[in-house]
Amino acid sequence: MCGRFTLSTTPTEVADHFGLDQPPELEARFNVAPGQGIATISRTGEDRRPVLSLRRWGLVPSWAKDGKIGNRLINARAETAAEKPSFRSALRRRRCLVPADGFYEWSGTTGSKQPYFIGLEGRALFAFAGLWERWTDPEGDTLESCTLLTTEATEQLRALHGRMPVIVDPVDYGLWMDPDVNEPDLVSAAIDRNLGGALDFYRISKHVNDVRHDDPRCLEAIAGQPASP
Repeated sequence: MCGRFTLSTTPTEVADHFGLDQPPELEARFNVAPGQGIATISRTGEDRRPVLSLRRWGLVPSWAKDGKIGNRLINARAETAAEKPSFRSALRRRRCLVPADGFYEWSGTTGSKQPYFIGLEGRALFAFAGLWERWTDPEGDTLESCTLLTTEATEQLRALHGRMPVIVDPVDYGLWMDPDVNEPDLVSAAIDRNLGGALDFYRISKHVNDVRHDDPRCLEAIAGQPASP
């Protein structure tokens, strides 16, 4: 699964990586948590240009009666998303990229779990596979929200957790965001080319456990500690 992540790459690098028209107004984040507004990139305009939008992390289906359902829908299993009422419509038409440069996972027994930081070499920028939805509450206010797709963890990451987020190969960015593409085989191909095999991880302090801590200390390695569990 994925319940916390980081995005501290500069706005200029984000714009260059995803082909945005201009750098977005983003602050460095070191402990992004569910329920917060997160950067998502989709092709929602008529010109199909990538556009960055803030959407709440925790998907609220268009048919939901209560927005609190989003608290339970921060992740969607890639293997079954096409079958689930909460996700199948978004998987067909409302796919997005979620920029990140790392994420966190916890391993061990309840009460003594060890946090780890996971990312690409050099904390390079990448994109989670996301789905987004638009929901209107009873008062007529509109909320856009999103969820992150997960898949089985690679052999390396399985030591931490059985699941991991789907990381989209840059060659598939256009395909993943294209709202006119809804063939299951094409969508599955993008999911299957998950870049999880290039990830590495190391132990960090429990400073990250508190969602109020949103600073570089969250991802500092513990000196003298082995990387593996």
